[in-house]
Amino acid sequence: MKLRFHGAARTVTGSCHILEANGARILLDCGLYQGKRKQSFERNRDFPFDPASIDAVVLSHAHIDHSGNIPTLVARGFRGPIWATSATEDLCDWMLPDSASIQERDVEYVNRKRARRGQRPFEPLYTVEEAERALARFRGIPYETEVEIARGVRLRFEDAGHILGSASCHLRIREGDRERVLVFTGDVGRNDRPILRDPKRPRRADVLICEGTYGDRLHEPTPDVETRLAQVIGETITRHGKVLIPAFSVGRTQRLVHDLHRLTKSNRIPPVPIYVDSPLAANVTEIFRAHPECYDADLKALSRHGDPFGFSRLTYIRDPEASKALNHLDVPCVIIAASGMCEGGRVLHHLKHIAPRRANTILIVGFMAPNTLGRRIADREPVFKVFGDEVRLEAEVETVSGLSAHADRDELLLYLSELERAPSRTFLVHGDEKPLETFAATLRERRFPRVDAPRAGEVFEIAG
Repeated sequence: MKLRFHGAARTVTGSCHILEANGARILLDCGLYQGKRKQSFERNRDFPFDPASIDAVVLSHAHIDHSGNIPTLVARGFRGPIWATSATEDLCDWMLPDSASIQERDVEYVNRKRARRGQRPFEPLYTVEEAERALARFRGIPYETEVEIARGVRLRFEDAGHILGSASCHLRIREGDRERVLVFTGDVGRNDRPILRDPKRPRRADVLICEGTYGDRLHEPTPDVETRLAQVIGETITRHGKVLIPAFSVGRTQRLVHDLHRLTKSNRIPPVPIYVDSPLAANVTEIFRAHPECYDADLKALSRHGDPFGFSRLTYIRDPEASKALNHLDVPCVIIAASGMCEGGRVLHHLKHIAPRRANTILIVGFMAPNTLGRRIADREPVFKVFGDEVRLEAEVETVSGLSAHADRDELLLYLSELERAPSRTFLVHGDEKPLETFAATLRERRFPRVDAPRAGEVFEIAG
């Protein structure tokens, strides 16, 4: 057995790993790398392996940094099946064409400017047509159902509790007369979070590939989240300003809607309109409604008495003209818009209008990867660029960290606490260098015999 690490290696983006066993090559995730535009485009376009050599893809969940480069993989020659949970397949039906559409629109916008300057046009990484071709390769299966995906390799998904449909991927691998279980955690969720079930803890992992995004820290206590949201929104409305919340369309937006619903019902925030400005988020919310098997007990109970993702002050915006009208709305409001790291989508247009005004607030509700626009805003850089235009940051920038859907250090340790024995090999991915190194040391203290944080391109032979 060999493992090759090509993405989310000492970084939190572009998840992509190769398992080689019994002559088969299985790709674990195929996510978009997000960072500096030119570098990201080149990394996403040019795979460090031949896509045609991959026999199957196992997809942990639908977030774009895990699924978003699948259309490029197919366009470059991959012809195998893509295995995912049923909910992840449904989410990708919307998310991958949406990713392509955003790229096409953004490139068209930039190319109009480049044409005026006499510069050659850019091309999108992939088109909507290419995304739709990739969707035909998906094979959705329920949780807890084992299927053979290659000779001697059987796959089972267990609920990871991170977003709708997210899974830890359990691969039972028989080579010769020996059987080993490889567990790829994907992104591990948190216990006692609204909407979704808790992560199911693995019992056996001979080889473990584990995320470590927050392997060196603890999250804020949960009760502080709603209090902080109420504080930031209340102060901004008092200034007659707008609150802009960049948020991923899957998971984070639905969690925010849930919390804002609770704050509205309890009169803890002023009576202002709340807009979810994302066609994708609107479509994804429909998929949430269609998959109650992923709900926790509280949401199942709530859904029996009405729509858990809708309330009177909330409006979902699909139409582009209605989106543009929000920028000219001269009343306090809350706008939730994608993308979460401000790397594309409608949030860019809102930033151009909201960032220069001191009364407004940009509310950061999740981790921003290095070299993304979201990180520059979170770091309060005084000037940033949107579509090549300079924008001054005069608005307040606030953060709410307790909304993370990633397990922190103690939650990761709890997730691993029911293993029958420590894995013989553990690989930490999906984290910056410091969190991974810190978490590796923590696992070694708990007698995990060999823990590595691979660098991009590293190859490991797992001895029999």
